[in-house]
Amino acid sequence: MNVAIVILNWNGKNWLEKFLPNVIEHSQNSDIYIIDNASTDDSVSFLKENFASVKIIINDKNYGFAGGYNEGLKKVDSEIYCLLNSDVEVTESWISPVLNLFQNDQNIAAIQPKILDYNRRNYFEFAGAGGGLIDNLGYPFCRGRIFENLEEDLGQYNDETEIFWASGCCFFIRSKDFWAQNGFDARFFAHQEEIDLCWRLKNEGKKIYYTGKSTIYHVGGGTLNKQSAQKTYLNIRNNFSMLLKNLPFPNLLWIVFLRLLLDGFAGIYLGYKNGISHFWAVIRAHFAFYAQISQTLKLRQKMQISKYYQAKWLVFKNFL
Repeated sequence: MNVAIVILNWNGKNWLEKFLPNVIEHSQNSDIYIIDNASTDDSVSFLKENFASVKIIINDKNYGFAGGYNEGLKKVDSEIYCLLNSDVEVTESWISPVLNLFQNDQNIAAIQPKILDYNRRNYFEFAGAGGGLIDNLGYPFCRGRIFENLEEDLGQYNDETEIFWASGCCFFIRSKDFWAQNGFDARFFAHQEEIDLCWRLKNEGKKIYYTGKSTIYHVGGGTLNKQSAQKTYLNIRNNFSMLLKNLPFPNLLWIVFLRLLLDGFAGIYLGYKNGISHFWAVIRAHFAFYAQISQTLKLRQKMQISKYYQAKWLVFKNFL
C-alpha cells in the first residue's frame, strides 16, 4: 500500500526549513510532494537546492487550502494520500499504524493520528486533538478539545476508534474516496473543508478513524494566525455551507435558524474579546453564506445520515 505525503505550501519557506527534514527522516518508504500555491517567497528555489528527493508541484495561483490540494493532487498517483501541514513534526513509525487500519478495513476512508501541541508537548492541539466529533447544532469539537479547552495527554486517547472527522493538519485518505467525492469543496478556500469531506464520506457509508498509536506535533496557527478575523470569517461561512449541504431534513431548517441567532451573540462576544474586525467578520460570513445558498443546495447528496452527532447542545453547556 503506497503512501504519498503531500504538503501544501504558500510562502512557507521557514516552516519547510524547520520541519521537512524531520518528515523525510521518518517517512523513508513514502514519496514526498510539495504543492506550491504560487508562493511569492523563495520556497521553490529553496526546495530545489536542498531537497532533491522531494517532488514539487506548482499551482498557477493561490487556490487556498481546499482548492490547492484539489489542483495539486491531480498530479499525485498514490493509493493513500497523507495531507500534512507544513508546521508539523512527525515521529518514528508514525505511518505504520495508519496503514494497518486501512488494510484491516476497506470501508475506512480517512484516518488521523493523535495530534499534540508542538509548544506544550503533553497537551492536545486545537486542530484535531484525539479525533474530530460534532454536536447536534453542527459545532465541531474533538476528543481532548472542546471549544478552547484543551486536555493534557494522559493516555486517555491511546485507542483506535471511529470518529466523525479527521483533522486536515494530518489527513490520511484513500485517493479513490477523495476523488469519489470530487475532493474538497474549493469554495471553502480554507477551514472546515476536511469536516465537510468527512461528513460527505459518512453520508456514503464510509468510516473515519483515529489511531492513538501514531503521534504528531502541530504548531497550530502556522499558516493562518489563530486570532485572525479572516479565520473567523472562513470558519463561520464554511460551517454554515457545510450544514446546509449535509444536515438531514427537517432538522436542517431549525438548526440553521438557531445557529444564525446564536452567531449574533457570538459576533458580539468575539467583537468584545478580539476586536471589531471579528464582529464584522461574522456579518460578512453570514452574507457570504446567503450568496452561496443556491449553489450549496445543488451539492446536497441523495442521502444524509440522521444520527450524525456525538454530543448535544455543547454551546449551552459550555457558555451558559
